[in-house]
Amino acid sequence: QVQLVESGGGAVQAGGSLRLSCAASGRSATTYALGWFRQAPGKEREFVAYITRSSFLTYYADSVKGRFTISGDNAKNTVALQMNNLRPEDTAAYYCAARPNYVSDYGNRMSYNYWGQGTQVTVSS
Repeated sequence: QVQLVESGGGAVQAGGSLRLSCAASGRSATTYALGWFRQAPGKEREFVAYITRSSFLTYYADSVKGRFTISGDNAKNTVALQMNNLRPEDTAAYYCAARPNYVSDYGNRMSYNYWGQGTQVTVSS
């Protein structure tokens, strides 16, 4: 079992920045890699970013490349998502998710075994 707790959401104006954090705990936490998804009202949950546990390889959705940065701290079992130059279309509930540590299929939400409760990000124009 892995428990995930997100923090750091909030409301900002367009062009602003926010930093989300996710803390993983549980007996299997050290064997899982972490990623971020988001879900806007009326839309499907979509992939945002992923980082492998062993070599810190990072992957991003095209919509956030160059604006968002995912980073990890294996010693603390945490992952962060630095979000810069935020846009109104980034408004969504952001979810941390855990999956076995491999590269393929990282954008598929069905490949993730555990999810956090979500944190809201609201960007106003």
